[in-house]
Amino acid sequence: MVLGFSIALIIFSLLLMLLVLMHKGKGGGLSDMFGGGMQSSVGGSSVAERNLDRITLVIGLLWFACIVVLGILMKSSS
Repeated sequence: MVLGFSIALIIFSLLLMLLVLMHKGKGGGLSDMFGGGMQSSVGGSSVAERNLDRITLVIGLLWFACIVVLGILMKSSS
C-alpha cells in the first residue's frame, strides 16, 4: 500500500512540475511553445490557459492527498 502511494506521489510530483512550467509567466513560458501564447484580445485568459489551471489544481490536490495518506499509513504502521 505504501509502495503504491509512493509511486503515485512520484508521478504526481513530475506531472505537477511539468504543468507549473507550462504556465505563462510575466515573460511567457513553456506554454507558448505548445500554443498557449495565442490569446484572444477580448481580455481574460484563453480556454487553454484556464484548462491548464484546472488540471494543475486537480493534480496538486491529488499530490497533497498522497502525502496525507502516506503520512497516515506510516504513522499507523509504526
